[in-house]
Amino acid sequence: MAQKPQILDRHIVAQSRLFTIESMELRFSNGVERTYERLVPGGSGAVMMVPINEKGEVLLIREYGAGMEDYTLTLPKGAVDLGETMEQAALRELQEEIHFGAKQLHFLKKMSLSPSYMKSGIDVLIALDLYQASLPGDEPEPLEVVTWPMADIDTLVMRADVTEGRAIAALYMAKAWLEDHQP
Repeated sequence: MAQKPQILDRHIVAQSRLFTIESMELRFSNGVERTYERLVPGGSGAVMMVPINEKGEVLLIREYGAGMEDYTLTLPKGAVDLGETMEQAALRELQEEIHFGAKQLHFLKKMSLSPSYMKSGIDVLIALDLYQASLPGDEPEPLEVVTWPMADIDTLVMRADVTEGRAIAALYMAKAWLEDHQP
């Protein structure tokens, strides 16, 4: 395994309401020096949930993605608020976005989002034994909830409106988890 580069310097080059950009001067083990820029996380993390109902369907949300300038079909997700655990944030986001809670949450994986440009990641959980529960959300418009059979995930991920890579990965991780943990 290669030796990690030495960090020679780091400083903030830009900041907005949502993003902080940090510049890092690195020296690699072969002596090559480079400047990298990355987004620095500002919060306590993020969670994405794969909620599965009693019929074996995943509950997705259709929401506007400003980065893509279009609506996408994706999984419920959100920031972990200061003082919250990953599980508390997952339950809150489920109630805000799909109006369900979950009696069971199982951690699947921490995923990086773009390791070359972002330090932050997202914790993925599968949510089972759903029950109706609702909290007011912070979305600018109501989210449409769409159900899809987990048995037909291959068709789902090939849809034109399913574009988010982390959601696609989470769906396949949940499918594998269910195959290993259910009779």
